[in-house]
Amino acid sequence: MYPVMASSLDLTIDTAPDLYDTVQKWQTWLTVEKNVSRHTFRAYTSDVGQFLNFLRQHYDHEIALTTLSSTSLTDFRSWLSRKSMDGLTASSRARSLSGVKNFLHWLDKQGIMHNASVGMVRTPKIPHKLPRPMEEAQAFRLLFDDQNKNDWVSLRDRALFTLLYGCGLRINEALALNISDLPRDGFIRVMGKGKKEREIPILQIVVETLDMYRSLCPYPEARDRALFMGERGKRLNQGIAQKAIRDVRNLLQLPETATPHALRHSFATHLLQNGANLREIQELLGHSSLSTTQRYTEINADELIRIYKSAHPKSRNMLDLKDE
Repeated sequence: MYPVMASSLDLTIDTAPDLYDTVQKWQTWLTVEKNVSRHTFRAYTSDVGQFLNFLRQHYDHEIALTTLSSTSLTDFRSWLSRKSMDGLTASSRARSLSGVKNFLHWLDKQGIMHNASVGMVRTPKIPHKLPRPMEEAQAFRLLFDDQNKNDWVSLRDRALFTLLYGCGLRINEALALNISDLPRDGFIRVMGKGKKEREIPILQIVVETLDMYRSLCPYPEARDRALFMGERGKRLNQGIAQKAIRDVRNLLQLPETATPHALRHSFATHLLQNGANLREIQELLGHSSLSTTQRYTEINADELIRIYKSAHPKSRNMLDLKDE
């Protein structure tokens, strides 16, 4: 269970006891019953806290459950407008609204309180963004161009990046692995979003790179020890892993889009380009919805258009005629 974070929301000032207690119960529901990730928990908690603090300033009096039930459509719009004026993007405002809606819908389902206006609040329009994978040559450079460094930290980073690209893992999924999760029978088992476990075939190059790192890692192995260790003997921090890939991409002059998550996007895109079908890729990535995986088909379409324009001798003339 994650720690209750009500105090970090500054809810102890001008907040009625009924609301304070209800927020804690909602947080417990998020962690125990809903099983959300730590990232989602922090985001929802922060969003609700900011919303309640806005209402406290907006009304200039103590906030209680009755305050939430009477919050109007105009109040919601004022809150979103304030976030916009503070420079938050449409995607950030949409995420904040999602967190608040989650809280209010939970209150409604629990029979604690009903707000009649929240259903009428329109989600900010988010620009359609495609995943930004790396080219195959860029991915290979990132993974294999630094062969001269054979200290255990460099080997650890290379093993992590090879695992991300070779299996399409999320960075938090990879860093959560323990020694007991090492590949067996040609598969690696990972715990994804919503505590859903999935099996992914693992390439021999990934196994070999992991073995090279493990052979030099100075910390003794135990089943419950983290697979990827930090220099201070604790589980590798996500921020350190992200810095490591930034350092390598700067050294190799790769684009800023070369990130740990780009390796996951590259895994899916390169599989699709080489004949894998969407259902297979959906299973490997752990997507709950096929529509999420379908974004990669748009990348392929864009790539086909780029190749056509650059390679077909008559493409420019044909495109010019189409535009006339």
